[in-house]
Amino acid sequence: MTVGVPRSPRRGEIWYINLPTDPTGTGKRPVVIVSTDARNAHPRATTVLVVPLSTSIAKDVPTHVYLAPGETGLEASVLKAEDITVALKENLYPSPDRLRDLSHARICDLAEKVRIAMGCDRK
Repeated sequence: MTVGVPRSPRRGEIWYINLPTDPTGTGKRPVVIVSTDARNAHPRATTVLVVPLSTSIAKDVPTHVYLAPGETGLEASVLKAEDITVALKENLYPSPDRLRDLSHARICDLAEKVRIAMGCDRK
């Protein structure tokens, strides 16, 4: 059962969703909204771009952005740039807790990691 999104998600916010790529029965996971606010708020846009957070932290992965607990309000986690995906707004759930938004700089760090995941790194 879905609940309609009470408002448009904003870039940098953490929302929850059941991703179709997750194993059955795992429940909702946190994702960071990475699409622009113009897209997120557009009345005809039914989707947003998101990157899931993971607590499976590996060292020195060039496509991951490490997030310390104080940065989000969640436990230590990583954003995996290779897992960027599209999510239906209607499938998003607001966080039950007050979480911290990611900064513009952190979203841009992630965008550089997406470039690497796509084989377009600037090196």
